[in-house]
Amino acid sequence: MKKLFEKIPYLEGEGITLKAVTLADKDGMQALVDSPAVQRYLPTFLFEQQYDDMEYVINHLYDECLEDSLILGIYRDGAFCGLAEMYGYREEIHKISVGARLLEEYWGQGIVAKALRLMTDYLYKEKGIEIITASTMIVNKPAAKAAAAAGFDLVVHNADEDWGYPEPTPTDKWIR
Repeated sequence: MKKLFEKIPYLEGEGITLKAVTLADKDGMQALVDSPAVQRYLPTFLFEQQYDDMEYVINHLYDECLEDSLILGIYRDGAFCGLAEMYGYREEIHKISVGARLLEEYWGQGIVAKALRLMTDYLYKEKGIEIITASTMIVNKPAAKAAAAAGFDLVVHNADEDWGYPEPTPTDKWIR
């Protein structure tokens, strides 16, 4: 990932901004991790979930975490709304996966679709990525709606995926 992202991108459009997370976002990050409603739709192994100290998490997003993924904050009108992530980079086939997670108060406002469009446009135009995928839990209908609104096509329905739970997680797989 560090090879793909020599510099942390700053992406702006559609009324939102995707940029590096800072210590000023600590409370929002903690609220995201502490929300059972948010966490029920996420894998158990996300970087921000692995440590109790949110300051440590933020201080290591762009070194330790960047080995596997790039996490950007999602902001609307300067307010922290959640996280956007690019992960699973496969250089040999120019492929990457994307996702986003929001604080509950920002659900249903089209922010995830906007974040996905910003990321995919950047990845295609600036990074030469040819294949962009996303996965959503089949029970998370709003995430599926956001993926479709961002131009992703459903290619596999109800596939079992390892999200870190005791049983495989039924997911839908999307491509753009």
